[in-house]
Amino acid sequence: MKLFLDRIPSPIGTILLVSDGEALRALDFHDCEDRMHRLLRRHYGAYALTDGRADGDAGRRVAGYFEGDLTALDAIPVRTGGSAFQLRVWAALRRIPPGTTTSYGALAASIGRPTASRAVGLANGANPVALAVPCHRVIGAHGGLTGYGGGLPRKAWLLRHEAGLGVNARSRAAA
Repeated sequence: MKLFLDRIPSPIGTILLVSDGEALRALDFHDCEDRMHRLLRRHYGAYALTDGRADGDAGRRVAGYFEGDLTALDAIPVRTGGSAFQLRVWAALRRIPPGTTTSYGALAASIGRPTASRAVGLANGANPVALAVPCHRVIGAHGGLTGYGGGLPRKAWLLRHEAGLGVNARSRAAA
């Protein structure tokens, strides 16, 4: 499989976008590149990664998200490997609106598997397309922040950004 790697600056570090030229296959942070490669191998086996531009819109949409268009990522085409269960979890993640959160248990119930919260957590952690498949919107049962591949400080930043308390929201309010 031939894939293209694009690097996009963001307020929380450089974003790595991996595309097949038509759809996003991975999105991760620069300091999580090893994890990104591990997930690519797990989902696709052998792949060749070449520096290049991600599919036309992805970079612009990621930048738009950080500039305050919280729905910009919704239109990015995503194509991932994964089990049928993982794909169901990831589809459910894409339905969580910006500015809201859900628990692992509630996410499990939303896909008809109310006792599968741990399996949902594992699928969440295997998500190769962070942000576009917004796994950061899943929190612990009691409202606390729990694991995030990009680190809990980034997860907290993303949730504040989506709640309108991020840097971009403050600068829009000042304008």
